[in-house]
Parts: sequence; C-alpha cells; structure tokens
Amino acid sequence: MLNKYARAFFTRVLTPFAALLLRWGVSPDTVTLVGTGGVVAGALVFFPLGEFFWGVVTITLFVFSDLVDGNMARQLGRSSRWGAFLDSTLDRVADAAVFGGLALWFAGKGDSVLLCALAIFCLASGQVVSYTKARGESIGLPVNVNGLVERAERLVITLVLTGLAGLAGFGVPHIDVLLPAALWIVAVGSLVTLVQRVVTVRREAAEADAADAAAPANGTDRGRGNPA
Repeated sequence: MLNKYARAFFTRVLTPFAALLLRWGVSPDTVTLVGTGGVVAGALVFFPLGEFFWGVVTITLFVFSDLVDGNMARQLGRSSRWGAFLDSTLDRVADAAVFGGLALWFAGKGDSVLLCALAIFCLASGQVVSYTKARGESIGLPVNVNGLVERAERLVITLVLTGLAGLAGFGVPHIDVLLPAALWIVAVGSLVTLVQRVVTVRREAAEADAADAAAPANGTDRGRGNPA
C-alpha cells in the first residue's frame, strides 16, 4: 500500500529537489551512496546508545534518497541496470543497519536477549523476503503478490514507533514500550509476507512447469494435423 500511494506522493513532492541537484551536477549514484551512508550512520551511531529519537531524525533526513535518486535518473532519461542494482543492494545495507543498531542496543544497555534476537530476526527475514522476489524473478517468474509487510511498511513501522519510543528520554512515560511493539509487528508481518511469497512462487513455478511440459505435446499434435 505504501509503495503504491505514498511513493507516488513523495515522488511528486521531491521532484523539484531532484531537479535542483541535477542543476548542481550531482549524480543519482552519489545521492544513493550519501543517502545510504546517512542511514547507516544514524542507525549504528545513535541506536546502540539508546538515542532512538535523534537516530530516527537522522535516518529520516537521508531515507528519502531512495526516491530522489530514481527521480533524478528519470529526469535525465537514463535509468540503467547498474543504477537499479546499486539502489537495491544499498537498500539491503540500510535495512540491515537499522535492525543491527537496535540489536546492538538490546545486546548491551537494553539488556534483553529476547528483543535482541527479535531484532536479528527482523533483519534476517527482511533480507530473505527481498531475496525470494529477486530469486523468483531471476528464474522467469513474475512473483505477482503484494505482501502484508514489504520494505516500505517495515521501515515506516520501525522508524515511527522507534522514534516515538525515543521520547521516553524527554520524560514521556511508558512510551518506550512502542519499540518492542514495533519489532513484534515487523517480525510477524515479515514472516507472513515470506510465506505469501513462497506460496506464490511455488504456484507460479508449478504453472510454468506445466506449461513447458504441455508445449512439446501441443507442438507434436499440430505437426500431425498439418504434415509438411
């Protein structure tokens, strides 16, 4: 849902900024690299210290680079396979940094083995969810499914609730419970999405295999009916 509606909205909003960067001579790849670096720094510097509010603020400033670089490439009219590969690869790096930073907090001063393990599960499941689609498409399947919690949803849920949990440092009582809630929501949602994608790939693979098996037989029948 967020990919469908929010992405279109923010793309329109960020188009003038993307055009400004192009006028300054900034390349889409540079925006991708700087954006990822900012997200990684925000997550791995602030989150392990328990500074969740400022970590989310920092990450939010850079996370929209994912929309800006693509917008710039379209304005230039030169979208490339390399750009798509770089963007997708660095998205995985950024996601890993977010959940890795939270895992480091719970492994240290956060003092919760369970929540540390949950953050690691969110990290791993997010990577596998992305891999299932990429791998399915690489073997010629459309992987035509909208999962319950995809990358946009994972980031929004995690960052919004983590940022709000950070308000505990400003004296807001009991709001820190939102961080464990975010991890549980993302973990369950990612698991459901993974199952959805695996089931879809299994169905599409079976249909493709059946079509391939039927093709020679159909060709033979046509040949018998129309001898050369």
